[in-house]
Amino acid sequence: MLPCRSREAIVIVKTYKNGIMNGYLQHPRLKEKEEFQSLSQMVLLLDGLLGLEHCPNQPMPLICPGDELKEEVDVFRIQILFREHYTWQGRLIWQNVNQEVVFRSAMELLQLLDEILAEQ
Repeated sequence: MLPCRSREAIVIVKTYKNGIMNGYLQHPRLKEKEEFQSLSQMVLLLDGLLGLEHCPNQPMPLICPGDELKEEVDVFRIQILFREHYTWQGRLIWQNVNQEVVFRSAMELLQLLDEILAEQ
């Protein structure tokens, strides 16, 4: 039995300036990448997708830095392992440098993304 990948998304960050994130979200339920213009918009979009119960029929293609992207971007894989008490627990994988960190809440995920992107 293959695991359901509906609790996993790829976030492609095009720009991050003064705490404002702009990029795309890729998820198995989406036919195309969904653009977002803020961190809160990305989180709400992902939360709505996580709320759907059944696994998609087709797997999400993997995106590596440089694949079909011509600009300099940061690529993150967000794996939501648990959703309890209106928050998330899971893993954030920064694909550009193959670095993985565990988060225990949605707030911690936001802080991790901010720290990584603000350092660049």
